[in-house]
Amino acid sequence: MPEEILFETESKRSRDDVAEMLRSIATKVERGDLTLRAGDQSVSIDIPQQPTFEVKVERETSATGPSELGLELELEWTEGEGGDGDLSIE
Repeated sequence: MPEEILFETESKRSRDDVAEMLRSIATKVERGDLTLRAGDQSVSIDIPQQPTFEVKVERETSATGPSELGLELELEWTEGEGGDGDLSIE
């Protein structure tokens, strides 16, 4: 299935700024709706009761420079679909 990017932004932020953004996102996920804005981009989404939650840590290696580490947090859903599995954040 082809992918269509509806919203994307990337910027360097302090850990404190990132943590505050994640807290804000968490509150809105709990509420069930979220609007993201950056520049002239904006998207609003309704989040179901049981989205699939994916957590991934990856290392991208480069032959010419240092490795890059990344933490990805992803919510996915199809209308009427729920997630399974237990995850704890420590």
